[in-house]
Amino acid sequence: MARLSHYDKILALLFVLSLPLVNPWVRGDGVGYYAFGRALLIQHDLDFRQDWLRANPTFRMGRTDAAGNLLSAEYTATGHIDNHFSVGPAILWAPFLLAAHLFVLSYNALGGHLPPDGFAKPYIVSMALGTAFYGFLSLWISFRLARKYLSAQYAFLAVMGIWFASSLPIYMYFNPSWSHSLSAFIVALFVWYWDRTRDGRYWFEWILLGAISGLMMDVYPPNAILLLFPAFESLSIYWKELARHDWKSFGREILKNAAFAITLFAAFLPTLVAKKIIYGNYLDFGYGESWFLNSPALLKVCFSPDHGLFSWTPITLPAVIGLWLLRKRDEILGLYSIIVFVVFLYLIGCYQDWDGLSSFGNRFFVSLTVLFVLGLAAFIDYFARAWNERHTWLVAQAATILLILWNFGLIFQWGTHLIPARGPISWRQAAYNQVAVVPVQIAGTLKRYVTHRGQLMRNIEQDDTQRLKSQKADDSE
Repeated sequence: MARLSHYDKILALLFVLSLPLVNPWVRGDGVGYYAFGRALLIQHDLDFRQDWLRANPTFRMGRTDAAGNLLSAEYTATGHIDNHFSVGPAILWAPFLLAAHLFVLSYNALGGHLPPDGFAKPYIVSMALGTAFYGFLSLWISFRLARKYLSAQYAFLAVMGIWFASSLPIYMYFNPSWSHSLSAFIVALFVWYWDRTRDGRYWFEWILLGAISGLMMDVYPPNAILLLFPAFESLSIYWKELARHDWKSFGREILKNAAFAITLFAAFLPTLVAKKIIYGNYLDFGYGESWFLNSPALLKVCFSPDHGLFSWTPITLPAVIGLWLLRKRDEILGLYSIIVFVVFLYLIGCYQDWDGLSSFGNRFFVSLTVLFVLGLAAFIDYFARAWNERHTWLVAQAATILLILWNFGLIFQWGTHLIPARGPISWRQAAYNQVAVVPVQIAGTLKRYVTHRGQLMRNIEQDDTQRLKSQKADDSE
């Protein structure tokens, strides 16, 4: 990589300054993700009972009885807790959790009294900082890739926009135990390394790409869609070799792809083995939701008030348009990227819970952070060349600032339940809140977030619990 530019240094500084936003807690889906890392580190097994019993109230609802005991339905046929969440986040957290564990053991050896159980504060803080770090790496890698094809200033502005005007900050700072920020990192690493090595990939590079691919699927299995990048590349090479009747090169490419596939399989083994232990079947991923392959909810995924991608995070719309425009800078990267986005959109649209249930925006698309940065930078670049560079730059900066402010306001509304965390919202009410409520309340709430975060989080959790109980009561009537 080239030496660090002033843009790299600014991004690093902004990340350091943003660290007070990191919220060290394990909540919701994060209970399942974190359980893998905690149980393996502390107990050296996959017994998640303590994780379930010590989870936040909304997670325990429907999983425990009135006496606080786990329901029999929470156990699988193998006697394990039904933890269908992915194991990949625990792999990425491992260095941070191990460092926390060593700290706790050392602290206790010097006379301290911290329980080395994976639930103590040092473990949770280390996990949360690790998530934020990986989230930053996803942005930095995206910036380095975007500036390879586009102006550094456009790449920088695109990173700023996606960083603060998309769903990423929720899962990078507020809900760090969820997988999405980690997924953004490993996907960015995959796309960057694929692009870096695509002009004649050596054997070792194919093997390393396979290892990254397997880990990418460990973190979030639908990330397998990104394998279209090397798949299309290899098919193109096969076609050229067949046209030239170069059987030696054709065979060599087959063997390289085989090495890639074997390494990918080896890297994906942690997921397969975990599923075998928990469910008794390597291919049973534990999800019972339905898939509607013939009627995907594509428009809803994009524009619904129920966590639509473009309606909740409008900055992603020019970013997706920009992926098509990216072809003017690099036809292969632009074309493959837009195809990957469309296939990813189709997959999410087929999923029963395409809205992500309790989600800020459509959280599934956080994985594609690198593509959004590329697309947004290409979008700005296109209009700078087609219109007027100076005017485009000023308009782009102003639009990005406005979208960031809108996103911050919506995040505040979502986090404080001015708008529902689940289900559709009223855009009329949300717009009113942005103007009349958020400016009045945000300063005091932000102060409490920094100085009395624990109490604020407990209040939010209690409010969420009451809302869920009321919703279930209404559904049962």
